[in-house]
This record gives sequence, C-alpha cells and structure tokens, in this order.
Amino acid sequence: MEWLQQLINGISLGSIYALIALGYTMVYGIIKLINFAHGDVFMIGAFIGFYAIAGWGLGFFPALLLAMTVCAIFGVLIERIAYKRLRNATRIAALITAIGVSLLIEYGVIYVRGAQPEAYPDVFAKKSFDVFGAQISSQSLLILSVSIVLMILLQFIVHKTKIGKAMRAVSHDMDAARLMGINVNNTISATFAIGSAMAGAAGVIFGVYYTKIDPLMGIIPGLKAFVAAVLGGIGIIPGAMVGGLVLGVVETVVSAFGFSLWRDAAAFIILILILLFRPSGIFGKNAREKV
Repeated sequence: MEWLQQLINGISLGSIYALIALGYTMVYGIIKLINFAHGDVFMIGAFIGFYAIAGWGLGFFPALLLAMTVCAIFGVLIERIAYKRLRNATRIAALITAIGVSLLIEYGVIYVRGAQPEAYPDVFAKKSFDVFGAQISSQSLLILSVSIVLMILLQFIVHKTKIGKAMRAVSHDMDAARLMGINVNNTISATFAIGSAMAGAAGVIFGVYYTKIDPLMGIIPGLKAFVAAVLGGIGIIPGAMVGGLVLGVVETVVSAFGFSLWRDAAAFIILILILLFRPSGIFGKNAREKV
C-alpha cells in the first residue's frame, strides 16, 4: 500500500500549498493584486511559531493561534502602508511594490536575526499508524486535520458571516458595494488579515513537518502556492484549495518515481501548461473584456 502512503504525504504537502494559495486568491479576487510578499508572511508565521514553542514553551495549538494573529496584523499593516495608496495605480506599479515588500521583509529578518536556519523542536511524539497496510505518520495526519479545519472555517467565514458577504460584494463590484454602504477599505484589510492568518498557520505547520526554517524559506513555497492558485483558478477560493492539493500530490508522485530533482520544476511545468491550455484554471471561466 505504498501508493496510499504517498497519497497521504502528497495531500499533506498540498494542504500547506493550499493554505498559502488562499491568501493569493482572496487578495486577487478583491483588488486584482498578486501579493508576492505573501510567501514572506508564511515565513514570518513559521518564525513566530518557532519562538513561541522553543523560546516561550507554548504548545503547538497556542503557537499556531499566536502565529495566525501576528500574521493577520502584519498583513493588514502591509496593505495599509504599501498597497492602499496604489489602488488606482497601474498593475505594474502594484506588482513592483509587492516584489519590493517581499525583499524588504526577507532581508529585514536577516538583518534582525541573521541568515542562519533554525530547527523546529519536536512538539509531537513521532508515531506511525497502520492504515490499510500503509504506515502514515502522525505529523501527516495532524497537518491534514488542521488544514481541513482551517479551510472549512474559511468557507464558513466567506459564506455565512457579514464580513464574508462584504468581501464577496466588493469582489463582484467594488463601486456598487461602496454605494450600498459597505466599508471597502475595512473589507480589503479584513481580506488581507484572513489570508495572512492562513499563511501564518501554514508556516507553523511547515516548520513542524519539515523542521528546518530560514529567512528565505518563503520564496519557493510562495511561488508554488501562486501556481496552485492559478491552477485552481485565481480569485476562486475552492480553486486554491484543489490546486494546492493537486500540486502536492503531483510533486509527491514525481519524487516517488525517482525524479526528486524535478519536483520543483514540476510545479512550473504545470504553470506553463495551464497558461497554454486553460488560462482561467480548473474552476475559472473565460471572460471576454471589451477594450
């Protein structure tokens, strides 16, 4: 039952990509911005979790909540300081700003604490469970469980709460939402907060699963999460979830067949293929625009 073990591992990895991809797709759905600093919010979450567990002696779940809270605040600060004044600017100006914010966060962290990596402490006893003949690690099951709970919580927030309805309204038509009395600025900030909290949770989960973290750790997972968002259909929340899971499974399958050096390349090959044959993504619909 080796295939089942690989599938569980792939879904666990994909759920991390999905949590990060949710931030990309939510922000794009609201203000049509690709927030390339999002991968670095994921890195900040990993370090907050590390210091909470190793330095302050907190358990996994308190550290997870702390990282989500700090990253939510951090995401709002990024939006208010860097992006708010660029709402009516050109797309390229916002994109360059996002890249600049990303570099500022990365090298700001290196300046403050140095570039050396850290090793996450063991927060759970390493156990394996026999599932239909396959040995599944407790970390994989933990990651999967926490990720599913967070994704369900996000779906509830978006579809059943007042702020979720405001987010959907602003995403559909910002001007009409403003005329209906919705505070667009607060809604956009809430979107950044929720997306950043998801990235912070992914950072802690990543640290527990892979143990090693460093200030540049957000680059590759951030890019892969962007690929996952495009694969599922950027701006569509279920698409980000499915895209992340598919990408994780594909990477695991590539490694299982002995092509581990190609696992990173696989994500970008998928990006090229999706842009060539289905630019709108799995869940997206082609929309015509008048020029």
